[in-house]
Amino acid sequence: QVQLVESGGGLVQAGGSLRLSCAASGLTFTSYAMGWFRQAPGKEREFVAAISGSGGSSDYADSVKGRFTISRDNAKNTVYLQVNSLKPEDTAVYYCAARWAPGHIATMPLQGVDYWGKGTLVTVSS
Repeated sequence: QVQLVESGGGLVQAGGSLRLSCAASGLTFTSYAMGWFRQAPGKEREFVAAISGSGGSSDYADSVKGRFTISRDNAKNTVYLQVNSLKPEDTAVYYCAARWAPGHIATMPLQGVDYWGKGTLVTVSS
């Protein structure tokens, strides 16, 4: 049984930082590209960032490039999202995602996600 468990969300002022974590279990972690999506109230779920199983490739949404950094620790089966310079428009539930993709593939279309976490809420106050 695959489980993705997010943590690290919270309330932060604009300009602040958070580190989101996603602990994975029940899957061969290095065979999966891992990613983060987010969904703001009244909006569709959108891609934020992804990293390949090897950790050697990554991909970001244009809206977060230069502010967010995705990383993974394959020894701990955990993926991280460091979020800096937060803006009120970053307020959303952030979801961890896994896509079976051995090697260096870091792309993660919404329809290609195999497993989802339950999400962690990030609220950015102005």
